[in-house]
Amino acid sequence: MFEFSGVSRRKVFGVSSSNLSVTTLLLTFLVSTGVLFAQPPETIRKAKGATVTPEQLSASFAEVAKIVEPAVVNIDTKGKVPENKSLGSGSDESSDPWLDLLRRRRMGPSISVGSGFVVDKSGYILTNYHVVEDSSRITVRLQSGEEYLAKIVGADDQTDLAVLKIEAKKELPFLRLGNSESARIGDWVLAIGSPFGLAQTVTAGIISQTKRETPYATAFQKFIQTDAAINRGNSGGPLVNMKGEVIGVNSQIATSTGDYNGIGFALPSNQVSYVYQQILRNGKVKRGYLGVLLDSVKKEFAQVYGMDEAKGAIITEIRDKQGAAARAGLKANDIIVGLNNQPIESHQDLIAKISSKAPGGNVMVTFLREKADKLERKNVTVKLAERPTNEITSDDGTRKKLPVNGQEVRVLPFGLTLIEISASRRRSREYKGLKGIVVTRVDPVSFISDVKDINGNEALMRGDLIQRINRTPITSVEEFRRISSRMKKGDPVVLHTKRYSRRSQTVIPRIVQFTVN
Repeated sequence: MFEFSGVSRRKVFGVSSSNLSVTTLLLTFLVSTGVLFAQPPETIRKAKGATVTPEQLSASFAEVAKIVEPAVVNIDTKGKVPENKSLGSGSDESSDPWLDLLRRRRMGPSISVGSGFVVDKSGYILTNYHVVEDSSRITVRLQSGEEYLAKIVGADDQTDLAVLKIEAKKELPFLRLGNSESARIGDWVLAIGSPFGLAQTVTAGIISQTKRETPYATAFQKFIQTDAAINRGNSGGPLVNMKGEVIGVNSQIATSTGDYNGIGFALPSNQVSYVYQQILRNGKVKRGYLGVLLDSVKKEFAQVYGMDEAKGAIITEIRDKQGAAARAGLKANDIIVGLNNQPIESHQDLIAKISSKAPGGNVMVTFLREKADKLERKNVTVKLAERPTNEITSDDGTRKKLPVNGQEVRVLPFGLTLIEISASRRRSREYKGLKGIVVTRVDPVSFISDVKDINGNEALMRGDLIQRINRTPITSVEEFRRISSRMKKGDPVVLHTKRYSRRSQTVIPRIVQFTVN
């Protein structure tokens, strides 16, 4: 099982030369067979048809590293010190000096290491936000060995980026942000940073995939995947192409051990450039905002609602009653299929497109609204609000356990145990004024226990309220049993549910989509 994590911590480690021998063999094979994944820099590019030797390819790596390394920095951070409480005598000292020493060590600040790179000769530096988050002191060390204290100009937790500034009192070497859209699968890239605190470490690899989504990533993080070795401490360092241009910021690794397993992820430079310019201009990133909760149209939803394609974003709730969507007349269960005459693929696509627009600007939203047994196509002009930075967008998976009372009915084929809402439950905070049936158990061996929501969490959980199944309102367990019993393997199912979130103290509408298995 892989974990996805940032890579900004130190670790004691051993060094192996196996990667070097594998790389050498690979390069020899590629050259001997005439297969080469990338073009070397212009300075050493050969005429068409000429043979490129391993030495020449090695020289191209060396040239790129020579250009890039002077602008790559090592970042050491010291975390904030927890409050040092008295031992009860009214003094911070005890009669035992060894106890005092141990206590001071325990209360010391956390120390971590990461990477970054200079993007402006005046001393602006890009890195990951998780490298400098909650730091009391940030020290930047240049390739020359010079050290400077850095301040945070601004940060964006949605993309995990931060902009730092140092006062070097001289012009610094810097890197240019390239066009990440031109990156191709198979292109050679170099990752440069400070894995395990080893500054100016260079690793080579290829681009394995573009626009890769990972678990726990936000809607604004679609990564470039690479097999260039990235370890803890590489966070915030550049991923560069063979022209020496930055095409990504190394941010995550997929790992079963905590260290390099051949899969690393970099935030594309086009997104980095947008965030950087916004922070310089505004001190933060301003994004357009509709004020709604969303889900994606999947094949089951499209089949049940008679849509030609499984594309679009479903409004599950108008979260901000005075927000942009509400003022424009959009409603829950509307299906947004277009924005400014551009098709919407999914809820992530809509969020990305809306967020790229300036708050206060107007956009034309094309949506479908259910009327009787049809979906009517409509257009509306929406004036965008500004996206909150601390918005709660999903349930945290925690909730109160529900008292089990009344008669429970095991419902097949979904493996659900359900109960109707009693009069007392309708007065509770979780179900006040709501209709539907409550899930009290999900059979762990049933197929439905494997159905996930858009955030990778269990789609149905104990305490969820089911209100509709395939467009039919549900008020009793018997109704649900009757409808579900008629379904056979391969049939699409769309459930409209609600889930109480302890974190936000609100009831969150959700759409569960799956195929009967």
